[in-house]
Amino acid sequence: MESVAESIIQRAIDKEKKEQYTMALVLYQEGLQMLIDAIKELKDPVRKVSFQNNAKEYMERAERVKALIEKKKLSGKYREHIKIESNATGYGYSSVFGRFLDGRVTQICVEEPYIRTYHQCQNFLRFCELAVQKCQSLSKISLTTTSEKNKKSEQLEWLEQLKTSLADHLVTLDVQFSETLHDRQISLNNGWIIKIGRGLDYFKPPFSKFVLGYFDLELRPCLETKVDIFHQSQIEDNKK
Repeated sequence: MESVAESIIQRAIDKEKKEQYTMALVLYQEGLQMLIDAIKELKDPVRKVSFQNNAKEYMERAERVKALIEKKKLSGKYREHIKIESNATGYGYSSVFGRFLDGRVTQICVEEPYIRTYHQCQNFLRFCELAVQKCQSLSKISLTTTSEKNKKSEQLEWLEQLKTSLADHLVTLDVQFSETLHDRQISLNNGWIIKIGRGLDYFKPPFSKFVLGYFDLELRPCLETKVDIFHQSQIEDNKK
């Protein structure tokens, strides 16, 4: 447990250096919890004091990162950039933006021109699953996309099935079509906005149905893309 905690803390430090502060904060919190649990099991008093000092240092770093995030949020200047390299793994939806989905989120607006084919609709389904799990107060998801000219009936059927499923969880799905839509953006009404160059469709297709990453996107190799995350105090909610 000690080595795992140290590895997570080191990842947090690396993310902090890259100014990916929200991801760094999550890793600090995860690593600190593991370190505290390890301290409880230590019998050697010398090692215990050493670990306690380390935990204190990392806790102070985490608090500084948290304060920096809040300061930048209040000033409307918080931005975070992530570059996903080709074939990189570990960039499932939960890792990339799951930390922004919390109990304060009641509405989500998704502008994504490519929720048309079967696998693209499945990507959106995975996103909705994550949102429902993370956002306990979620009441509405709004999707703006383009229509699939050749198989529009299938696209509508898939989205209608998803709409019915979300309704079972007391979440309304509103779908709008725009044939001029190009930009991709996810807006959360807790103030966070996520822009992904390739939208939700930034994963490479699996070689078969029996390879790691077929179901778990954290293990799926990615296409190269960039993620831009920023916060603004108030979102213009024009999707109501």
